[in-house]
Amino acid sequence: MNIGVPAEVKEGERRVAITPDGVRELAVAGHRVLVEDNAGEDSAISDPEYQAAGAETVSTDEAWAADLVVKVKEPQPSEYGYLHEGLVLFTYLHLAAYPEVAARLLDSKAVGIGYETVQLENGALPLLAPMSEVAGRMATQIGAHYLERDWGGRGVLLGGAPGVQPGRVVVLGAGNVGWNAAWIAQGMEAEVTLLDKNLDRLRFVDQIHQGRIVTQASNRGAIERAVADADLVIGAVLVPGGRAPILVTEDMVRGMRRGAVIVDVAVDQGGCIETTHETIHADPTYVVHDVIHYAVGNVPASVPRTSTYALTNATLPYVVELATRGIRQAVEVDTALAHGVNTVGGQVTNPAVGEALGAECVRPMDALA
Repeated sequence: MNIGVPAEVKEGERRVAITPDGVRELAVAGHRVLVEDNAGEDSAISDPEYQAAGAETVSTDEAWAADLVVKVKEPQPSEYGYLHEGLVLFTYLHLAAYPEVAARLLDSKAVGIGYETVQLENGALPLLAPMSEVAGRMATQIGAHYLERDWGGRGVLLGGAPGVQPGRVVVLGAGNVGWNAAWIAQGMEAEVTLLDKNLDRLRFVDQIHQGRIVTQASNRGAIERAVADADLVIGAVLVPGGRAPILVTEDMVRGMRRGAVIVDVAVDQGGCIETTHETIHADPTYVVHDVIHYAVGNVPASVPRTSTYALTNATLPYVVELATRGIRQAVEVDTALAHGVNTVGGQVTNPAVGEALGAECVRPMDALA
């Protein structure tokens, strides 16, 4: 099979969908890999490295002309023209947050497989996990930066100083993003409160961190109290394939301390803070009710070298499976991959995506028949 890897065009997106080791794995399996010229430049991967691994470096049009196109982010307006019936697109889609992308995929009748909805039987999201880990670790780092007075923050050092109270960090959601954010905040010696509805998950975090992270059952009252006292609030809520629920209302934001910081990592699923809207790396923050909001939708793009390798480690087995078996057989034998199929032939094929878009949903295998 021909596998295309276009360069990313979303603002601030510096990752690439495959590494040279990934290329080599596909080439050894007998597949032709077409990587767009300079696609890996921002991830410190050169064209000669790709070529040495067995890839051909090609134009944008040639990369998109492949049978299977592997990307990092959802198609941008400049890429809509490449969508067509017969194309299999494998990337982060987040269609609940980007209904225009959903409409274009449906109109084109392309097969859209979203990394974020590939789901194992135990509920784990293996292709979302590595970027969630990166985004969570960065969220605390970003929040600490914007708490500095030079950037408009309260002038709080998260770890405090001897004799001085440390910063207070509130993390909403104990999944991969939230746990990693809380872990880094705890390592910086902040006071950390982690909220989630899943008590087993909170029990796990409590056992691992031996009480150094305060865990609380999530409900409206607990969130109101925690947010009011926070220096940094990190939104890390996920509904696989669906829109993130609003946990922090505008009234709660209005009651926060002047110069506090919100980092809403859930913004690529619509956001879990009522006052957030997606921003870009070139202009990442804005202020509402004297609270700094950071809501970039592709946080891991700030560290593209690390993120590219972490992402490829997770996606490569599925890319090999799709290329070797073909879409129909791969989906038939791999239920996790079947969950990842969001659109086929103008139909929505993931229930959570269908609910978020208000669209009827069919089984992937029925649509692929």
